Amino acid sequence: MTKRPIKITVRLSQTEAVRFDALASECGSKKEPLIRNLIMGVEIKPRPTEEQLRLVREISGIANNINQITRLANTVKSVSPAQVEELQRLCSEALSLVRESL
Repeated sequence: MTKRPIKITVRLSQTEAVRFDALASECGSKKEPLIRNLIMGVEIKPRPTEEQLRLVREISGIANNINQITRLANTVKSVSPAQVEELQRLCSEALSLVRESL
């Protein structure tokens, strides 16, 4: 653990304190690490929403299905029209999920 022997006190206005609390809450960070990250120039990003996490899980599942079909096609050295249609459907589903989230 890094030792941090220097203590700095900062006074904030009510507006600044509310904004600081909101920023810490948005990125899911405690206040002290947030200040350190800001000082070090780390890009502060908001925590992903539940909808974004759901989208990532769904796209991951779709990608897994595509990989399984592709692996089967490489093993058998042929792809049926039904498999091609399934791949197209999965790709379309993934694309529409991404579009919905934007």
